[in-house]
Amino acid sequence: MKTDAHLAATLAGRKRRWADFYAGRTRCMVLLGITDPNPPARPWPNPGERSARIEWAWNMYQRDLRRVPVIDDDFIPFLDPFTGTEIFAEAFGCKVHRPADNMPFALPFVTTPAQADRIRVPALDSAPLALLFSIADELRRRAGPAAVMRLVDTQSPMDIVALIWDKTELFTAMVETPDAVKQLAAKVHTLFTAFLDEWFRRYGREFIAHFPYYYMPQGLTLSEDEVGAVSQGMFREFFLPELQVLSDRYGGLGMHCCANSRHQWENFKKIRNLRMLNICQPPDVTKDAYRAFADVCGQHHGFWDASVPPWEWPKALPPRARMVIQVEAKDHAEAVSTLAKIRRASE
Repeated sequence: MKTDAHLAATLAGRKRRWADFYAGRTRCMVLLGITDPNPPARPWPNPGERSARIEWAWNMYQRDLRRVPVIDDDFIPFLDPFTGTEIFAEAFGCKVHRPADNMPFALPFVTTPAQADRIRVPALDSAPLALLFSIADELRRRAGPAAVMRLVDTQSPMDIVALIWDKTELFTAMVETPDAVKQLAAKVHTLFTAFLDEWFRRYGREFIAHFPYYYMPQGLTLSEDEVGAVSQGMFREFFLPELQVLSDRYGGLGMHCCANSRHQWENFKKIRNLRMLNICQPPDVTKDAYRAFADVCGQHHGFWDASVPPWEWPKALPPRARMVIQVEAKDHAEAVSTLAKIRRASE
């Protein structure tokens, strides 16, 4: 491996390219993976696996550091505290189902406004959150303050409410007792921001998004997956205000949405300082998204079209649209060739 100074300079250059991308001065960023035929087994994010989770994350970080001098893409190595979606809901009292061969998930326990009213905001030292800080602290101790941390799996406060409150009752409550829903969302918001404030205080404002794995110099990333099931008006009433507050508080927002949310796109555009959007939908939908959000934010929707080589994707971008191209190569030679073609096409 080249010297630490050379590595630091390389990563600083990549971060500058990301800053140019967010500022609209660069149209395409490239994240280029090389397929590992024997990837190390990743432990499930369960409390009893703390040591295994730390060792797995540390080994992945060391592997990714070795990759930096070899492939000159825009990838930033990161420390990965790898979690499931259950973490904040569990802190509020949800039981968690932990399959032996899959990700854990929270089990809702609220079905009425009265039950929601009895919920209290937990402390940051509650078991599931304290464990996350413990894992991240150890990774940071090993790597030092310059290492970039990946954010834990964050959903919006309303999405966390939808983990706590049984959805068959929640959507009815949003119509019949909206204040009860908003009060629970406010409690979630209180814990959520307290956690993030402490997270960024300990590990710095720059980070790798919770999903997909792109670099953010500051801000917040989260998932907004319940909006496909509500109307535009309900989005503006329940979801938009908290998203705007969070974006303002942290200096920008990156948002993942895997819901069928086309009817919410105009609402998405209302979010102040939306910096990155990831929509997990078929290529015909994501192509429409690149046009719809060309003047709004960067976009990272995965494959443009599997039948078209990735170095042709920049040519098909609508004017002013900015894209993160993420592709996988089978080996080093293919990675170098693919990257060179993409760079030439996006100049």
